[in-house]
Amino acid sequence: MKELIGSPGTVSGLTLRITQCAFAAASIAVMVSASGFSTYTAFCYLIASMGLQLLWSFGLACLDVYALRRKRDLQNPVLVSLFVVGDWVTAMLSLAAACSSAGVVVLYARDLYFCRDESHLPCRQFETSIILAFITWVLIAMSSHVMFWILASF
Repeated sequence: MKELIGSPGTVSGLTLRITQCAFAAASIAVMVSASGFSTYTAFCYLIASMGLQLLWSFGLACLDVYALRRKRDLQNPVLVSLFVVGDWVTAMLSLAAACSSAGVVVLYARDLYFCRDESHLPCRQFETSIILAFITWVLIAMSSHVMFWILASF
């Protein structure tokens, strides 16, 4: 079987998972540092979604480290099926959270003009957190695409 970039149990797979963790953690950190984020449901959903993504990616990164150290092959149909389902679920949740949060920010910044200079809302922090969430989603989409093709090759 041809080895794909980002496959489980490889250095590229570990790098992809660590990068997902880093961007999810950064999105959470920026959003939590913004005052008043907890009054908006979409932002709370973003935090929950990125938290789930952080845990999922960290768990798979630990599994990649184990496979690399023990020289184990993680590419069997049962494990890859689990990875595909987990990646697709977290990808959909992350995309939904990022889009809903972006919708709230667009509403406040462009339609209601709540994000002007005199505003008490930290809109730049909200926007930064959402950008990081979208980057996280792109990384998740990459890994879910790789897992799908690995599963299809069995």
